[in-house]
Amino acid sequence: MREIDAKIITETVAQMCIDANNILPDDLCELIDDCSKKESCPLAASIFDDMKNNISAARQMNIPVCQDCGMAVVFAEIGQDVHINGASFEDAVNAGVAKGYTEGYLRCSVVSDPLKRVNTGNNTPAVIHTRIVPGDKIKLTVAPKGFGSENMSNLKMFTPSASRQDIIEYVADCVRRAGSNPCPPLVVGVGIGGDFEYSALLAKKALCRSVSLRNPDPDYALLESEMLDAVNKTNIGAQGFGGDITALAVNIETYATHIAGLPVAVNMGCHVTRHTEKLI
Repeated sequence: MREIDAKIITETVAQMCIDANNILPDDLCELIDDCSKKESCPLAASIFDDMKNNISAARQMNIPVCQDCGMAVVFAEIGQDVHINGASFEDAVNAGVAKGYTEGYLRCSVVSDPLKRVNTGNNTPAVIHTRIVPGDKIKLTVAPKGFGSENMSNLKMFTPSASRQDIIEYVADCVRRAGSNPCPPLVVGVGIGGDFEYSALLAKKALCRSVSLRNPDPDYALLESEMLDAVNKTNIGAQGFGGDITALAVNIETYATHIAGLPVAVNMGCHVTRHTEKLI
């Protein structure tokens, strides 16, 4: 049994909140740069240049790349041979989120009650998803999620008779209806399978996958490409001003489902789809 002090989790999460907000993943930055060179619309190309300048300035000045520092989403894979000392895991994570957001001067956007709307002042509580896995380590993924894009997300319970093209068109239509609201160019997370709530979790996990990695199943990798093509044919473009590139990537995650169902969830990620990982 490996002992881990809860303070280590708190300090790790705090720094991850700051890093995720201030520094975009390298592969996402490279993809934005690559797509900017492919954009044929002059206005959209200039917007890409502004995005790249903003990303660079945030990194150099160590400030958030976006004013919406998001709701902290934390995925944790906890080794079954780990024992946490000093506090519960969730308390340690929330303490880290509070520390990171207040000491890192990140905007606090969480309200304690969805109807009473009182800001908690430290961006807690986080949304925490845990899995127990083999081993004696903890893998953490911190993904601050802004709500301009989150609000444009959708879920549909298809019947098994739905065709591949039906699903492609549904994803494209979700983007079409969202328009400029989620700050395109987008990273689109798609969850297929599971049940009602698990398909949404799959879509959120899909946004945490590297945009340089395609689904390991060749059939779903092809589906990602087909969806990306359909989304880019909407010509919504960067920030909704038109152009060739409406989405940078489409990531699909799947799971087994019931014989009577085919859930499909679409979680929108803006061009600053933030996440960072750490192994403790």
